[in-house]
Order: sequence, then structure tokens, then C-alpha cells
Amino acid sequence: MKAAAPPPSVRRALVIAVIAYFVIHAFIPFGTTLLYPLTLFATWVHEMGHGLTALALGGQFSSLDIYANASGLALTTSNGPWQSGVVAMGGLLAPPLVGAALLAISRGPKRAQAILIALAVALVASLAIWVRSTTGWIAMPLVALLIGYFAHPKYASSGRRMVFVQFLGVILAIDTVSRIDYLFTREVTIAGKPIASDIVTVAHGLGGLYLLWGVILAAVALGLLALGLFLAWRR
Repeated sequence: MKAAAPPPSVRRALVIAVIAYFVIHAFIPFGTTLLYPLTLFATWVHEMGHGLTALALGGQFSSLDIYANASGLALTTSNGPWQSGVVAMGGLLAPPLVGAALLAISRGPKRAQAILIALAVALVASLAIWVRSTTGWIAMPLVALLIGYFAHPKYASSGRRMVFVQFLGVILAIDTVSRIDYLFTREVTIAGKPIASDIVTVAHGLGGLYLLWGVILAAVALGLLALGLFLAWRR
């Protein structure tokens, strides 16, 4: 017996979300400014990826900072070199992994609503536990309110809710690829201090050349993006 096809609105929401993303980026002069809060949201996902990976490996996650230039810093401790490498990798892969999951799972209004509620709760919880920077304290509540707005049936129709979830999924799934130069950078400056980049930390912890790890993680990020789009589109 063949599985029932998803409602037409699922594919329509995906198409609208993808077109909206590229139109805003390519054709609207202030598109980057328009998406700035969601760019900071992607940074939050990246840094939460570091922190939660550290906790999963028995380390510590002390704080999370988000800065106005969309950079961020998760203060973590690990039990050894390979754990540090995996923690660094966790941040790099968190946005495409979460984005692919959003694209694949939000295949109906109820699922989309549940996902948005979970994201809003996670943002608020992180503010209480980990977020320490001023930019984070200003931006993340606004993002949580935006997500809550689309989750509430009084303010957003089921169609708009599904488009918004797919739009978030596209932004996250493409985030690491859109900042692909970071995967091949040795050093970054965070809050005025130069530190080793995530990809260099991965290479130090797991061995090998950082450029090779950059190629591998770029391929994984592209694969997650393709997988998320495929799962969102399939019958």
C-alpha cells in the first residue's frame, strides 16, 4: 500500500520559503538587514551546538555570548583533545543539522506549531541559563516573540506558519555553506581577541589538516541541506 501524499501546502510552503530566501538575499538592497535577527538566531544555534555537545561528552557549558557582528562564543570545557575537536565540530554542524530537521519534520500545521513552540521555549531557557551578552539579551527575546507570533493560531494562519518554519529551516540549513570561508580560516577575532577558529580546533583535537576538515565539513553541510530539502519535498 502506498503512503498517502502530504497535503499540497507542504510543497507549496517549501517553494515559497526557498524563493523568499533568495529574493531577499539577491534582490532586496536591505535584505541582509531584514534577516539580521534570524542571522543572530543562526549564531545562537551554532553556539548552542558547541555547548550541548560539550555537555553530551561530559564537559561543561558555562555561558553563551552573541555579538552585534553575528559572531558568537560558547564558553565550554572538555575532558580531552578529541572531545574538544568534537565540540568544535558540533557548533559547525548544528545549523545545517537543525535546519535539515526543521525542513524534514515540519510537514503539517500541527508539527510546525509544535516545532515553533519548542524553539521559543529553548530560546527563553537559554536566556535564563547561558546567554550573557547584551546583543543576545536584546535579540533572542525578539526572535522568541517572532517565533511565538507565528506559532499562535490567532495571529498566523496554518499556511503562513508552515512557510515560516520552512524559511527558518532554509536559513539554518544554508548557514554554514553561506559562511563557508569560516571553514577555511585559521584564526578569528571574537570580542577583540584573536582565537583559533573552530575548524583548527577540530584538526588539533582529531588530527589531520584543518583544510581537509574544512572540505569534509563543507560536504557534510551541503549533504544535510540536500537531505533536508529532499525529505521536505518527498511524498
